[in-house]
Amino acid sequence: MKYQATKETLNQLVADLSQMSMIIHQTHWYMRGPNFLKLHPLMDEFMDEINDQLDVISERLLALDGNPYSTLKEMADKTKIKDWPGNFDKTTPERLAHLVEGYRYLADLYQHGIEVSDDEKDYSTQDIFIGFKTAIEKKIWMIQAELDQAPEIDK
Repeated sequence: MKYQATKETLNQLVADLSQMSMIIHQTHWYMRGPNFLKLHPLMDEFMDEINDQLDVISERLLALDGNPYSTLKEMADKTKIKDWPGNFDKTTPERLAHLVEGYRYLADLYQHGIEVSDDEKDYSTQDIFIGFKTAIEKKIWMIQAELDQAPEIDK
């Protein structure tokens, strides 16, 4: 079977991008504070970007004869991104830092995908991984700037 490690990475991304979308949605619902009017609508854009990545990743997996996870149970069982209960006990900066954790994990997973797709010579999928990793790193930089911190991409 061709591209086995690449397909496994794609499917892990299906689970993790689905989870990340929910974490962004939760941040959207439970944020408060002085930057609310700016950040609340921005979370819609963040969700749209993650959902677009999810669609491309899932369709690429299908194009490679893979079977993307397609139930909430599968995604919840397979994701490696932790979640929090939905309530107002976290500040907006804490929620943004949690988003950064999720984005850092995704950047690492995309890097893994870049490496395995290179090993398997699936350069079309590798191109997707490279583009999405670049977008994720930009998102980390932007959120870290909002938190008055350096991006720390190189750690």
